[in-house]
Amino acid sequence: MRTPVEAATVLYRDAEVDGRGRGHVRVAGGRIAEAGPRLAPARGERVVECRGGALLPGLWDHHLHLHALWAWRRSVVCGPPSVEGRDALAAALRAAVPDEHGWVRGVGYVESVAGDLGAAELDALRADRPVRVQHRSGALWMLNSAAAREAGLATGRHPGIERDAGGVPTGRLWRADAWLRTRLPAGRPADLGAIGRELARHGITGVTDATPDLTAETRAAFATGKPPARVHLLGVPLDAPAPGDPLVTTGPYKIVLADSGLPPLDGLTERITRAHACGRAVAVHCVTREALLLLLAALDAAGVRAGDRVEHAALVPGETIGELARLGLRVVTQPGFLADRGDDYLRDVPARDHGDLYRCRSLVESGVPVGLSSDAPYGPLDPWRVIDAAARRRTRSGAVAGAGETITTRAALRSYLTAPDDPGGRVRRVRPGAPADLMVLRVPLAEALRRPDAGAVRCTMVAGCLTGD
Repeated sequence: MRTPVEAATVLYRDAEVDGRGRGHVRVAGGRIAEAGPRLAPARGERVVECRGGALLPGLWDHHLHLHALWAWRRSVVCGPPSVEGRDALAAALRAAVPDEHGWVRGVGYVESVAGDLGAAELDALRADRPVRVQHRSGALWMLNSAAAREAGLATGRHPGIERDAGGVPTGRLWRADAWLRTRLPAGRPADLGAIGRELARHGITGVTDATPDLTAETRAAFATGKPPARVHLLGVPLDAPAPGDPLVTTGPYKIVLADSGLPPLDGLTERITRAHACGRAVAVHCVTREALLLLLAALDAAGVRAGDRVEHAALVPGETIGELARLGLRVVTQPGFLADRGDDYLRDVPARDHGDLYRCRSLVESGVPVGLSSDAPYGPLDPWRVIDAAARRRTRSGAVAGAGETITTRAALRSYLTAPDDPGGRVRRVRPGAPADLMVLRVPLAEALRRPDAGAVRCTMVAGCLTGD
């Protein structure tokens, strides 16, 4: 188990700095103090012998969900590749150990496993405990009858509660995470320390949490709960105070354009205008062609603020690329989905749209900054897997999804080295005065990029605190 070492003076010896020449780098007071070819160890100084391994800024995942990632690690997986077919789903749910309140929580479900699930279908799989299963998109919860009763769906007033022709809840609940949370027994606080150790193993020292509409309680957990890394929050309400931790910052304002029901143009324009008036850029969830076209129209009306960004951009029609560039927008996308579920896309998305999936190269070549990210837990967290996916765009079966959108592994890594307020922009460097958020590889950078693998990560440092080694 990797454990952090309190901030101290550390000398990295014989490192390949920023993938260039070899030298030494000293860290003190949470920042890079010196860099050069002739730095001698000081008395009592921690020395890390890099032996020619690359010393780089730590990676920054520009879009994930920390608390959902922690909850996912405590849930039963209900989808591919570990669960395929109804019998496998039934076995997984029946083998699941309920939580301290007697509930079973499933994640990662997709219809290819056992079709559409509602209360009746889940009752046939497991009815002795309250069961809730999340769709792999994160947009839908499916509850069995026991869970629906305990959550009070019959009397609930959330617009996401799906009902049959007679007005009876089906057990399906769309985009209602915050509402459902108020109806569930209070869970144990998230162990962000455990998530931090997982991030460190991948070389990640900073993340942008893209969860919308964060409650005061959740924001307080970030500010007082020893964040697992530097954290940039998109879900801070417009009227909320700044986070109270130096490792936690506020980013653009998150707006979700839900697939299940797009807002009217004037309503979206007003939300964007209000965010801009509060001094915040916007980060807008767009996974469909229609959502992107709506967003472009709204931004054309409201005007653009520096830092406005499109989250996911799962489908980007070629005719919109010039408009993205003209408006000065940036895109934060997840090519890791192609490696994780690309075969489903190639089967379910019309062939004419395959080239529009999770674009990278065409955006970059048109001047649109592209930040790569995981969308964990809904996509693979491992940044090295995402880097490989951006370069090869291969699905599990070996098919290629959008060969014209590949970028080099070096370009993909550069995206992970950009700052949270500038995804896809200027690359952070190892230089005196910069924050000591660092990653040491076991091998030179060129070797690591030939075969991207998290196993190349030796240790990381956040704000001068060393993890691993």
